[in-house]
Amino acid sequence: MKRLFFILSITLLLASCSNTPEKKGNVIIKGNIKGLKVGSLYLQKIQNDSLVNVDSILIDGNSEFLLYSDVTEPEIHYLYLDKDDGAQYNDRIDFFAEKGEMTVTTSLKDFEKDVKVIGGKNAMKYQEYKSMIKRFNDRNLRLMKEDFEANKQNDKEKLAKNDEAYKKLLKQKYLYTINFAMYNKKLEVAPYVTLQEVFDANIKYLDTVAKSLSPKVKKSIYGKQLIEYIKDRKEKETTTIKKEEE
Repeated sequence: MKRLFFILSITLLLASCSNTPEKKGNVIIKGNIKGLKVGSLYLQKIQNDSLVNVDSILIDGNSEFLLYSDVTEPEIHYLYLDKDDGAQYNDRIDFFAEKGEMTVTTSLKDFEKDVKVIGGKNAMKYQEYKSMIKRFNDRNLRLMKEDFEANKQNDKEKLAKNDEAYKKLLKQKYLYTINFAMYNKKLEVAPYVTLQEVFDANIKYLDTVAKSLSPKVKKSIYGKQLIEYIKDRKEKETTTIKKEEE
């Protein structure tokens, strides 16, 4: 009897010593940052128009991490790495967090460019989209560099040629985004990329995307934001036209 009492006492003591609340969430994010030895990693999202920390972990020797979040629907999250290098904004990754288990891997050397996300339809499609948009952005950077050199040499012909190339590139980027959104109309990534990348496109194209969205996506965070944005733009454009006619 005394032995049983002793065992129970030890069990209760151990339980009380490990009474630290466990992290919980319907999104489990496993990952690895190759080359990272020491740093703080934060999982963040937008809440009430502010960027808030959802979870965090201190990396000290082991570059693997495990983070949690709770979502009611697919929602953009951010991984922010604070490694005390004086840079505040270039160490942040954006991705779609979805219910279930996800894997996010990258490197310390190129935190944003080396990222790979596995898990979740929206997350995978968003990564595919960003990979294509990077090509447009890289081409745009090359045009900007060419413009800089052409300006120094006062090469008006080159500047005019680059201007046409820029307009063509912008049109291609917009058409790609609109087509991507319509093709993925059953995913929350569709209204999100529309709002982020082509919010200033012709209203009829935005309207086409919004109307093509599935009922579920229309009711999502980004679906509602897109529909509300289009409504506001239409009202402003109508008001502007009326003022011009007066």
